[in-house]
Amino acid sequence: KMASDKTQEVAKSRSDIPQAVFVEDVDAFMKQAENQQSATQVLKGLDEQHSKYKFMEYNLSTKKSRLKAQVPDIRTSLDIVKHMKTKQDSSEALKTHFQLSDNLYVKAKVPPTDKVSLWLGANVMLEYNLDDAEKLLQKNLDAATSSLTQVDDDLSFIRDQTTTVEVNMARVYNWDVKRRQATQAAS
Repeated sequence: KMASDKTQEVAKSRSDIPQAVFVEDVDAFMKQAENQQSATQVLKGLDEQHSKYKFMEYNLSTKKSRLKAQVPDIRTSLDIVKHMKTKQDSSEALKTHFQLSDNLYVKAKVPPTDKVSLWLGANVMLEYNLDDAEKLLQKNLDAATSSLTQVDDDLSFIRDQTTTVEVNMARVYNWDVKRRQATQAAS
């Protein structure tokens, strides 16, 4: 019972990704009421489960790519805000280059300021004081890093579940082949 509680706990901690059950005893598995129709139906169900895992893996891979691009952008913005805070009490303007488009950069002199505008996405830009901007960016960086770690864990879990389903499919298929051979040999 303790092992099944731990399994339930693991399955719940994986973003509600269902855990694939390894088919240890194929004969017993095929005798279960839901598997009585035919091996073809069981294989069809396993293939559907496999497709669902592949779909989840694709979605998580997409999310991982987005987060991997987002984290450096947030980190850069946070570094800029921290640098602006160090220059806040200076009378000297901050000289920098900033990107206008893919290959177009512009030189700029930024006078000392205690305000910064942050692009929040969805065509929204808000002005923050430097302390609030730093807190927001740090919170966003922590959340993105945490999400990236969770996505990596989920991807690993899904790959394990996909492998389990693939092994189950092979075992049921081999069981069916042996059953058919035994039926042909008997007749």
